[in-house]
Amino acid sequence: MADSKRPIVSVEGMQKLKDELEHYKNVRRTEIAEQIKVAIAFGDLSENAEYDEAKNEQSRVEHHILDLENIIRNAQVIEEGDITTDRVGIGSHVKLLDVGTKEELDYAIVGVPEADPLQNRISNESPVGSALLGHRVGEVVEIAVPSGVWRVRLLDIHR
Repeated sequence: MADSKRPIVSVEGMQKLKDELEHYKNVRRTEIAEQIKVAIAFGDLSENAEYDEAKNEQSRVEHHILDLENIIRNAQVIEEGDITTDRVGIGSHVKLLDVGTKEELDYAIVGVPEADPLQNRISNESPVGSALLGHRVGEVVEIAVPSGVWRVRLLDIHR
């Protein structure tokens, strides 16, 4: 079982995080250093909006680097073999039937660092993701959503 205090990522998700970290350390830092150098050339730093913006961006990038390093250092990696298809878990891909509209929906249940609702990748900690965890094919799941209760039937679970 996953330790709830550790971020959970797939093998692919871990690689994406490492690639992003490398990009921020090697590309973004260099870009911002150049922006700061150019802004300094404008002169008086006390009223230099370009310098202030570059320094603010530098701070955002450094915080993002720290966040990525923390996730990578502490993450629990879910491997393909850890994913079962008998019950919904982190790493599961599910096909759902909206009981009301009869619309079929596909989602991947992922850890928070990999969540991207626009790509149908929902977090295990989201209302929908957490409600689906542990359920089996054929079950109807009632999910509390802002507009009330959403009823879905679990049609399929796969990796």
